[in-house]
Amino acid sequence: MLPLDRIADGGFAETEVTIDGDAESLLLYRDGDHVRAWLNICPHAGRRLDWAPGQFLKSKDGLLVCAAHGASFELQRGECVAGPCRGEALRAVPVSIREGQVFLGD
Repeated sequence: MLPLDRIADGGFAETEVTIDGDAESLLLYRDGDHVRAWLNICPHAGRRLDWAPGQFLKSKDGLLVCAAHGASFELQRGECVAGPCRGEALRAVPVSIREGQVFLGD
């Protein structure tokens, strides 16, 4: 799907994947040797989280910030901790790392 070294440690990447037959934009977040993935959709209004394709905002506090309406998400579970969808969460997508590549699924 994507080489791990294309994601900066502590940074984000976006990739297109097929899930259940539908093309989806996937947000990837790298934390050392771990990668978390969510659908690139804000639960508040269903818009993409990036401000430009593959460009995501991260607050000084280390939160992912939705470019559309400012919802802020923690990066462990993707929970919204501030903004219009507080208490909701991003939809997690399982990924795994094998031989330096990030793959969809476990």
